[in-house]
Amino acid sequence: MYAIVEIAGQQFKVEPGKKIFVHRLEAEEGKKVEFDQVLLIEEDGKITIGEPTVEGAVVEGNVLDHMRGDKVIVFKMKRKKGYRIKNGHRQNFTQVEIVSINGKGSAKKATAKKEEIKVSETTAAEEPAKVKKTAAKKPAESKAKTGAKKADEKKPAEKKPAEKKPAAKKAPKSKE
Repeated sequence: MYAIVEIAGQQFKVEPGKKIFVHRLEAEEGKKVEFDQVLLIEEDGKITIGEPTVEGAVVEGNVLDHMRGDKVIVFKMKRKKGYRIKNGHRQNFTQVEIVSINGKGSAKKATAKKEEIKVSETTAAEEPAKVKKTAAKKPAESKAKTGAKKADEKKPAEKKPAEKKPAAKKAPKSKE
């Protein structure tokens, strides 16, 4: 069983017992947190997709620790100009352990939603699918035709033979 949850603007794939690092949450260490922005739930091979979220689904977790991530160096430089700026950044994170998915008895609502999806899938499968076939263009022929047209339109200018200029007469060398 797993779920896709949106936490602090990012999406995470969570499973019960899994530990994840999320951007700093306001909760204290040891407190329980609930995430209701559940986008997808997979349970025993059945997938429930939210529109945009699954109604009534909740993911519960415990806050384990607040910590800081590794330092990231931001270096900007423009060569030959003497412009160099070096900055560092450490992101604040919260470590959360996922306790359960669909807590607070909301499993009934989620299963009702699953049944609706299951019914619509079976009706769609029973109806014959009408597929409209279109004639595909052959890319090799179209490229060859367009290439021939372009070659005709763009002819290189013919070079004219260069005119030869008469050589300048050299003055005779005098003997002295």
